[in-house]
Amino acid sequence: MVNITNKSNTLRIAIAMATVKVSKVETIEAIEQRKIPKGDVFEFARAAGLLGVKKTSDLIPDCHPLPIEYTAITYEIEGLEIHITVEVHTIYKTGVEVEAMHGASITALTMYDMLKPIDKGVEIQNIRLLKKSGGKSDFKKSQFSEIKAAVMVCSDSIFSGKNQDTSGKHIISLLEQFGIETLKYEVLPDEISAISVKALELCQAENQLLIFTGGTGLSPRDVTPDALSPLIERKIEGIMETARWYGQQRMPYAMLSRGIAGFIGGTLVLTFPGSKNGVEEYMNALFPQILHLFNVNKGQNH
Repeated sequence: MVNITNKSNTLRIAIAMATVKVSKVETIEAIEQRKIPKGDVFEFARAAGLLGVKKTSDLIPDCHPLPIEYTAITYEIEGLEIHITVEVHTIYKTGVEVEAMHGASITALTMYDMLKPIDKGVEIQNIRLLKKSGGKSDFKKSQFSEIKAAVMVCSDSIFSGKNQDTSGKHIISLLEQFGIETLKYEVLPDEISAISVKALELCQAENQLLIFTGGTGLSPRDVTPDALSPLIERKIEGIMETARWYGQQRMPYAMLSRGIAGFIGGTLVLTFPGSKNGVEEYMNALFPQILHLFNVNKGQNH
């Protein structure tokens, strides 16, 4: 099975359709009048479709078991065709498009089984996905090339040359996936004055996004939040709450991070841990959905 442990729970919706075509008007009339010998076709098929949705992971090997929060199965008759629509919702790490299509398939097969004694020309046609939403796939076509970034590494050991930076360079490579160019990259010592001066300098330039990595822990030299907190004009507590919650699900010490986030002028400032793994977790937790903030900050809703 595909590894989805790096994903976050979001509302996922999928809508699928299947078509059952009969060969004569009398079959449609018998369905509508509930005169099919095996019983009420719509209700039996709906019940089977609901079970099909729930049992998808039991039958499709690579599908993850997931909580089904909502399923609706509806019918529309057009001439000799019965269009089956299955809508499935979940709040989880992966989507429900296979569940929706499996439910549509089982609904159609049940109808076929119930109708074949009276109509030998029944066919199942066009099982397909109509719509899916939720998760990062909604942002795949989005590029944010208008956003320019600066990445600052806060570390005494890297500044002195004793260690090599991995977290800052990793942030830069991850930002490139969203079309975001990093205009400035620099290593700073763990000094309040150096960090605050650099933050004010960069927030007056053309950087819409400023990310500091390192110095967010509890050691005496971890001063990045202390340097930036007095400068932030609009704090956004929910950003770091989300990142810490995401991290805490994966390792027990994420709650100890003192990272902060908010705007200095029109620049969004984020503080990330100083490790490559920590950076990866924060990026997975926050991007690309956090980039919506730039539209909100301009007074745009979309």
